Amino acid sequence: MQWAYLVSLIVAIACMGLIDRRYKLALWRDRHRTIATLAVAVGIFIVWDILGIGLKIFFHGNSSYSLPFTILPEFPIEELFFLTLLCYTTLIIYLGASKR
Repeated sequence: MQWAYLVSLIVAIACMGLIDRRYKLALWRDRHRTIATLAVAVGIFIVWDILGIGLKIFFHGNSSYSLPFTILPEFPIEELFFLTLLCYTTLIIYLGASKR
């Protein structure tokens, strides 16, 4: 059960990729710009998380659905996938709405 959250995030990212491919919104339209945009956005959120962890605002709770190890103290591996999903979903929604 520990892999459930990570697997769910990967499936959700893959589904966003299918939507992106179907409508050619981001990655399938301009690969380099999309990767750069996602890298910057995820990087900003990583810094945000590290600051929040340092200020004792964010912490990694023990859940039976998440992996027991972290990249940094209180920074689980799943967080990278969550931030990627968050930014990719936002990008797809924005580009889809502006295309309509």
